[in-house]
Amino acid sequence: MSKGTRINLCIMMFLEFFIWGAWSVPMGVYLGAIGFKASAIASAYSTVALAAIVSPFFVGMIADRFFAAERVLGVMHILGGIVLFAVSRIVEPGMFFWVLLLYTLTYTPTLALVNAVAFNQLDNVEKQFPAIRVFGTLGWIVAGLLIGFLEVNAGGARWNFVEPFLIPVNFAITIAGGEGDWVSASAKSIPMVIAGVAAIILGVYSFFLPHTPPKAKGKKASVREILGLDALGLLKERSFAIFAISSFLICIPLSAYYTFANPFLVEMGMANATAKMTLGQMSEFFFMLVMPFFFARLGVKKMLLVGMLAWLGRYFLFAFGGSDSLMLMYYGGILLHGICYDFFFVTGQIYVDNEAPQEVRASAQGFIAMITYGVGMFVGYFLSGKIVEYFQTPDGQTIEGYTWPRVWIVMSLMAAVVAVAFAFLFKEKSKPEAAPGKVGPSEMA
Repeated sequence: MSKGTRINLCIMMFLEFFIWGAWSVPMGVYLGAIGFKASAIASAYSTVALAAIVSPFFVGMIADRFFAAERVLGVMHILGGIVLFAVSRIVEPGMFFWVLLLYTLTYTPTLALVNAVAFNQLDNVEKQFPAIRVFGTLGWIVAGLLIGFLEVNAGGARWNFVEPFLIPVNFAITIAGGEGDWVSASAKSIPMVIAGVAAIILGVYSFFLPHTPPKAKGKKASVREILGLDALGLLKERSFAIFAISSFLICIPLSAYYTFANPFLVEMGMANATAKMTLGQMSEFFFMLVMPFFFARLGVKKMLLVGMLAWLGRYFLFAFGGSDSLMLMYYGGILLHGICYDFFFVTGQIYVDNEAPQEVRASAQGFIAMITYGVGMFVGYFLSGKIVEYFQTPDGQTIEGYTWPRVWIVMSLMAAVVAVAFAFLFKEKSKPEAAPGKVGPSEMA
């Protein structure tokens, strides 16, 4: 692989996850600001899970068989950028849901397409891919910093650095003058516009990426194969079934983090919460690097269990944190993201790769992805919205009206039940031989 190709792939990954991070992290704050109730906010986020269920059909039956991956990637992002512009102008919950669903249906398939483009150019996937995929995490971080510190008023914009990451400084860089009070860009539709512009840029750029012909051209399409149902036979093995069920159940409490963590932190007084949540991706990057050390010493079961317990710990910190010195507990909850995600989801991918026979390995990974990022997250978004609304104070008409400690305690209890059941029921047969570098990319940054 040439240096130019490597740079092209890194730029592709950077923009791919910059887009997702730009609109999804601040969206909860924005929807709360325009009056959406918790269930409506959760429904908006559930569009990603619905699209994750549908996208294997698109990729498996169309993109893999008829068109070059880079061309499909370009068309999908250009269409997605246009749709995002439309989403940014909608303030009615029902219409917002359907138009956002249309956008996620254009975006979610691109997660598999960027992988296909990258894998087709790599000489050694295990050694070369992590260095390229990390630019996706970097893109997510840059999006959070760019939008998190951005403030706007009528005709003006500035980056206001108020105690960035606990550093006691306060200064602003004004890029345009304007009238009126400065407000966080996260409470506006501006992040969706930024994501839309980035999507169109990536869409155009995609047509200049290395050619990636359809890998399954001429082959018959099978719904069973596309959805990973060929791997259902693995559920006859007790521990694999326990792992699959636990993966589904743990997605229910974790969906609350993706939906409500940012609005919660804003309400609790954390300045530039969108930017500071990028500490979670920084943590993810660090723990990805040290995973081989822990993997060799803990094994699959303990790694998965630590990942589950980290979710319990994160929600405990959110429930009992507060202003002033207790604000550090919120930072702790954010920093746990690396353990929460890497130790459970990445380890889970390794476990599946080790347990599944070679002929159904890809199907097994697809099946686990469907029941977690698809069905599990969808159920989680629905229930988390209902739980947050259940604890709404009598006068709370927007996101500010919820009793957050009770919400996070419920989520921590759900994670605890799953972790305890997993600890008693799951049996690890042998120590794994794979290293984290063997695993393909995750779909969550």
